[in-house]
Amino acid sequence: MAVKAYVLIETEVGKTSEVAQSVAKVEGVKSADTVTGSYDIVATIEVAGLDAVGDAIKKLHSVPGTCKTTTLVAVKY
Repeated sequence: MAVKAYVLIETEVGKTSEVAQSVAKVEGVKSADTVTGSYDIVATIEVAGLDAVGDAIKKLHSVPGTCKTTTLVAVKY
């Protein structure tokens, strides 16, 4: 069963565009939108299962310029 999640990403100052471009290339990421407010990027991921969500988050954490993430797993869509 596929799992969809939203990842709220905080970046280093001045790195948002660069991080968004790198995030968009991560396997499982369907979109990476820059936003205003408490977070800098909202990424939507769709992967095979919960273990794959964890794998994708690890890859997002390794993107240079990423400071912090918050993951919201969709329970119904």
